[in-house]
Amino acid sequence: MIAHVLAQGGGGVSVGEHPQWHVLGLTINADTVISTVIAAVIVLAFGLYLAAKATARVPSTLQLTVEAVTDQVERQVESNIGIRTAPFVVPLAISLFFFILIANWMSILPHATEEFVRPPTADVNLTFAMSFFVIILVHITGIRVKGKSYFRHFIEPFPVLLPLNIIEELVKPVTLALRLFGNILSGTVMVSVLALMPAALLWLPTSAWKLFDLFIGALQALIFALLTIIYFGFAAGGQEEEGAH
Repeated sequence: MIAHVLAQGGGGVSVGEHPQWHVLGLTINADTVISTVIAAVIVLAFGLYLAAKATARVPSTLQLTVEAVTDQVERQVESNIGIRTAPFVVPLAISLFFFILIANWMSILPHATEEFVRPPTADVNLTFAMSFFVIILVHITGIRVKGKSYFRHFIEPFPVLLPLNIIEELVKPVTLALRLFGNILSGTVMVSVLALMPAALLWLPTSAWKLFDLFIGALQALIFALLTIIYFGFAAGGQEEEGAH
């Protein structure tokens, strides 16, 4: 409905339409694949560069920034799970944060580039893929750490709540995906709408909105990473306390 209104009254602004590849009967959103690969390459190159330049003597501002982020993530993981319980959660959360951050910040690229390079997180296919990956890994970790007792939380605090607890688990990846998707998609729609303004007036609202987009992109990346840690905490946390009793 929104796409129809924008297309009819917005001078051809399209929402949710992607250039597509058709391979072996599959339809692939070309812009999402290209943008995802670009974001992944940037994050990988950033990590390799940081590893090559890291030093214990006089660290650079960039190294200090990444170390500060890592320290905060380690604190969150330790308080929610215990690093020894699931040590991979720290690099996972950091990787997700930086990947989603770069992916979201593609929204500040010029409007002319959006045919094949746009925020891949504005495609629900990617956000659902990341969300299901996280939630499946959460359940696997919970089972690995707690064994059969992991399933006990489905009947807590009362067995009658089993259906509601199951629904809650099923809804988690949906809300995680749609929260990120909705916020980033709305930003791309606003930029497309602003692009319809006269050129003499376009620069001011577009610049202001793209600055706001930077903030929203960083905030959504942080929220996704924090929720990832919290979900792992629900699934695997408290193991050390249980063993102490």
